[in-house]
Amino acid sequence: MARSWSSRLVGTGLALALLTGVGACDFDGAADLPLPGGGVSGPTYELTADFDDVMNVVPKSPVMVDDVPVGTVTDVERVGWDARITMKIRQDVELPQNTIAEIRQTSLLGEKYVALDEPTEPPVGRLKDGDRIPRSATGSNPEVEEVLGALSFLLSGGGVGQLGTITHELNEVMNGRTDKMRSLLGSLDNVVGILDDQKIDIVHALESLNRLTAKLNQERGVIGAALDTMGPAVEVLADQQKNLVTMLRSLDELGRVGTRVIRASKTDLLAVLDDLRPILYRLNEAGESLPRGLSLLLSFPFPDKARTIVFGDYANAEIRLDINLENFIGKDPIINPGETLSDLQQCLQSGSLFSKACGKFISDVDLFAKLKRACNAGALRNNPVCRVIQLLPDLGSLLGGITGTGGVGRLQKSMLSGVSSSSSTDLYGEGLT
Repeated sequence: MARSWSSRLVGTGLALALLTGVGACDFDGAADLPLPGGGVSGPTYELTADFDDVMNVVPKSPVMVDDVPVGTVTDVERVGWDARITMKIRQDVELPQNTIAEIRQTSLLGEKYVALDEPTEPPVGRLKDGDRIPRSATGSNPEVEEVLGALSFLLSGGGVGQLGTITHELNEVMNGRTDKMRSLLGSLDNVVGILDDQKIDIVHALESLNRLTAKLNQERGVIGAALDTMGPAVEVLADQQKNLVTMLRSLDELGRVGTRVIRASKTDLLAVLDDLRPILYRLNEAGESLPRGLSLLLSFPFPDKARTIVFGDYANAEIRLDINLENFIGKDPIINPGETLSDLQQCLQSGSLFSKACGKFISDVDLFAKLKRACNAGALRNNPVCRVIQLLPDLGSLLGGITGTGGVGRLQKSMLSGVSSSSSTDLYGEGLT
């Protein structure tokens, strides 16, 4: 037994001496000892990541993606008040530029490792050799010590201690009021159900309110100018307060008077509207015929389309005008009636200068002059015979007082015959005789 223990001690001492003598120049401590799964094989590229706290991460700690080792930590250094980790990642592992890096733990008491997770936003680009993950995209899971500390605070006078007080107070409140509390909870359930049914409308209302707020924010300059303008306007209204009050009182009195008038005239107004109903009904039945008739009335006797029949200012047209003057003869009295004026009265009442009663006045210059003097009287100016007489010249003065039924009578008849002759006229009635 003694020989066996002594031989074991000697062997162990030799082994230590051998290890110390052979590797004394290359051994730097426990960091040089190989760790299980601590390395990667094949080509790699280098990444760095900045952390607020790297906790217990040391070189040769694994780097994982979805719990699969894809690299290893090669260096941990301090940069200002932050920590920077340098990692070697396998060349075949493609990571987006917005990758998230976190320090996690394999188990409750397990080792720390760097986990590379996919971003919460759509992936962008790809990480290359030498790229850096910023501190805003890194983090770490809570430590066991932090969880136990929070649990200790909760159990030692924290929230758990206050739960008893809260429960006691609730029991005091609900004691003897269970029916009311049940009714309250039922009403609350109905309210929550209604809100749940209207959640789409509520969301739309909030979105509309958001758009309105954005629009008001865009137009804040205009709103500010309007508010600045309202100041002087309010001052003017304040100065005119008495006048405005007087106006409103007058309007109130006018309203009472108007109400009284409307009530008094209600029956008549309804009767007028009732009488107006058949007129409006007939106008509605006329339809499009009424506008066309009014359009024709404005251009009577020619249709409105007559302007487009012949292009130009004049067109040859033969117009035969037949007027019965008897319809226009008035029973005008004859001034100073006598033997000669009785024939004159018959001529004037005949309505035609070519009637048998007017024949002697046409053939005799003196009688024609008397007829013309009678037509110059104020009461006979509108007589149809006198209208024609007024258009003729004084033949007595023209021929130097020649009388008889010879050439003068024939000349006079020739002139009168031209009054009823046809003539050419333009489409607008210019020159019509």
